[in-house]
Amino acid sequence: MYADQTPVGRTPPWAGRGNRAAVLGSPVGRSLSLTLHRAAHAAMGLHWNYEAIECDEPALPALFDSLGDDWAGLCLTRPLKRAVLPLVDEVSDLALDVGGADTVVFRHGRSFGDHTGPHGITTALHEAGLRAPGSAVVLGGGSAACSALAALREVGVREPVVVVPERRHATEVEAAAGRLGVAVDLRHFDALDRSLQGVAVVVSTLPAHAADPLAPAVAHCGAAVLDTACSAWPTRLTKAAGFAGRTVVDGLSLRLHRTVRQIELLTGTADPTVPAEPGDPIGLTGTSGMTDPSMSAMSAMSAMSAMRNAARAELMRRAALEADPAVTGGRLRYGRLR
Repeated sequence: MYADQTPVGRTPPWAGRGNRAAVLGSPVGRSLSLTLHRAAHAAMGLHWNYEAIECDEPALPALFDSLGDDWAGLCLTRPLKRAVLPLVDEVSDLALDVGGADTVVFRHGRSFGDHTGPHGITTALHEAGLRAPGSAVVLGGGSAACSALAALREVGVREPVVVVPERRHATEVEAAAGRLGVAVDLRHFDALDRSLQGVAVVVSTLPAHAADPLAPAVAHCGAAVLDTACSAWPTRLTKAAGFAGRTVVDGLSLRLHRTVRQIELLTGTADPTVPAEPGDPIGLTGTSGMTDPSMSAMSAMSAMSAMRNAARAELMRRAALEADPAVTGGRLRYGRLR
């Protein structure tokens, strides 16, 4: 269970009054955040206004400064996770180590930045029974790989192998490894077969379809597979691993757990200054904004189910759109801040 829980019927001291939040990014249409948060809010009886706002790095400071007291916080996607760090008053150690914040909470005139990505991965690993895998190979060296290193450190893997297509793609993950105190063994894709020998879990942080050529080797190495990609699910990598009888952790599962943590932070259920503990896939035990606080645990389970169903429907809609872009011109439209 999470360490930072609030007893039913008590308002936490860190809870704010705002009930407005948004996901920011460019292009924001690629994010599932709007779908997931709105589905969870509806299932839990949260009367919140959650938006998706197109915002690039140059526009972020002005938008950040324009937010009023009715705002509870923000969720950040590419390319804003690193850019937001200088704008917040306080940043968690985890966000600093990973190199970005995907959630910003506004409380009593101050802002707090945190990163929920490692929590999502760790909780998904726990849920799959991978509490102490012992060894791991990470595919990719970008921001998602940084989150993977932090998550693997929490399950006891401090010397993971990181496999990248080119050395220049490893700059970000090497820097994060130094901040996290993790000793990475950096290798090229050409050395993948050797790297997979005897490994317990493979974590792919590559974009959707980028790991397709690696699927046969990964599927036959005997390791469990976690694929962070959820925009094109199931991926060839996870399908191959599943047919080979491996334990498979899908990207949507870890995205659900990230969203649970974000909702805890935004609603005031969790203290933004206290790190979350992984393990419990249902962590929404607080009451902020709920129509029936006594139903909080049931609401949390309903939220997980609602989010998964909504995400699957949205992914199917996007797949159909890609197959027939003439339907809407091939674009998903989202607004700017009103």
